[in-house]
Amino acid sequence: MPIATRNQTIAGLGTHHIAVQTQDYAASLAFYTEVMGMVQTAEFSAGGRRICLLDIGDGSHLELFEPLPGTTPGGDADGNVLFHFALATSDIEAALERVREAGMEITVELKTVDLGPLNVSIAFFKGPGGEVVEFFQVNN
Repeated sequence: MPIATRNQTIAGLGTHHIAVQTQDYAASLAFYTEVMGMVQTAEFSAGGRRICLLDIGDGSHLELFEPLPGTTPGGDADGNVLFHFALATSDIEAALERVREAGMEITVELKTVDLGPLNVSIAFFKGPGGEVVEFFQVNN
């Protein structure tokens, strides 16, 4: 039986979403909603493409990115389909300061964005292996 724990260092830390570059946005959206039973919680556009958040079922999400217009679907410039993973927090300012103090490279400073039904604060940094991590805080 797993032991329930709470992170005592970063308030409210948990997985918010995993971001995936799709090859076919409509097919991916249909698969994850119709076959896997995920529920779409938001859809918005950024950088000329559609993006949606799908609730996996436990409150964590899968974020689907439509391929960029004029590009070959299948990933970013390096062929990666996994863009980043996002960790939810209830105190994004303290979380960001903690990783900054640890020497991590902040790639996107704290900002507030409106994602349709969601108003959120986000920030991105590179982890020690170069992985891209997002802090994600839903604002009330």
